[in-house]
Amino acid sequence: MKLPVLGQPQRYRGLYVFDFGEWTAVGYTAEEIAILLESEAYRAGKVYKIVRARPDGYMELRGISAERFQLESGMFFNRNDLDAARADFEGLRRLGQTQPPPCRAFIHLADRGVHPGVFRYVTALVYPAEYDDEVGQWLAEAGYQGGDVAEGGISHVTNYYDQAKVILEREQLCGQSAIPSRSAAEVFSSVRRAVQR
Repeated sequence: MKLPVLGQPQRYRGLYVFDFGEWTAVGYTAEEIAILLESEAYRAGKVYKIVRARPDGYMELRGISAERFQLESGMFFNRNDLDAARADFEGLRRLGQTQPPPCRAFIHLADRGVHPGVFRYVTALVYPAEYDDEVGQWLAEAGYQGGDVAEGGISHVTNYYDQAKVILEREQLCGQSAIPSRSAAEVFSSVRRAVQR
């Protein structure tokens, strides 16, 4: 795979490279990658996330499976005390309103019921799996500390859906990406451009 020479490569950190097979394009957002992967013409493409980029042009890439763009991931903040769980939920709600997350997401406060060895209440933050790094960074930068025990990942989302008996509260969070995504028409009209941004 041959990548184009980029002016200010560090600007591309967090964006994606799409390998079309015959050519490669740099600078897609996660939403734009999802558009390409959903199309019949490009669903066989390979996706790489730009993890690091230095001014000298060196870039560290991480391969991302196409399936990941169809999955949800999440962070789960567990408590046995309802008041503490409500405080976790309210803290996430306030954070989402004052500092929007890097992508669309939702939060739930759920009651799992009483089961030995399982925390009864959970504040769930669920979002598209391709944003794991960005959501983790968002929470860390905000200093959010919820739950007696915190867990995260794709498999925990499935467990959450199986275990949550009653949703006590819910909130949809509108994401605010640092780089706005283009429409499907704009993405498809520019696939032959080596540098997308």
